Amino acid sequence: TGMFGVVVTTSDLSVGSRCPHVQPNVGAITTQASTDPRLGKFALKLLSTGYSAQATMNELSKSDPYIERRQIGIIDVDGRTAARTGELNGLWAGHQEGDNFIALGNGLVGKEVIDAMAQTFQNNSAEDLEQRLMLSLEAGLDAGGEIEDMTPYHSAAILVYGNDTFARVDLRVDEHSTAVKELRRILDLYRRRLDYFLMRPKDPDAAVELKDLT
Repeated sequence: TGMFGVVVTTSDLSVGSRCPHVQPNVGAITTQASTDPRLGKFALKLLSTGYSAQATMNELSKSDPYIERRQIGIIDVDGRTAARTGELNGLWAGHQEGDNFIALGNGLVGKEVIDAMAQTFQNNSAEDLEQRLMLSLEAGLDAGGEIEDMTPYHSAAILVYGNDTFARVDLRVDEHSTAVKELRRILDLYRRRLDYFLMRPKDPDAAVELKDLT
């Protein structure tokens, strides 16, 4: 589709400010577990110079002394994937790579969470990327999600880019008792006005007509 995106949730505050990193026509990365947002920025720089997903992962692994505490997934401009789950993630942690996607998580009830996410993503190929991602996240939650909450707080986020330099979808729930459900509520509202928000920067006059249709 030419789009890149990340959807994520955790039992802590403001996951959208740390984990998802996307650059149009370059790639996407999520840095999870003991997250270091600098790895996301570094990875996008490497991808933008032509590094493959795996070559980028190799550089991250060499440069980070705490790599075994990280969980990282990378997709490059050609759809190639690389994923790494550090040995010190704890509880159940793992990942699954597929055709143009990665499903990964840590602190989960088991592998069935990842399997549900991956299967749902593959089963909904006709949907827009943001919908496929959201359905996958919901499937993971329905399959059991996290084994226990790290904190009393919960957050979720979705970030999707097309070919524009601005995000197609950039939504965050920084704290909510049912963060995934709240993200779904906001996404459903946003999708009704998506064409309007995409058109407004390019042609405000035409965007007004779209707004009237939403």
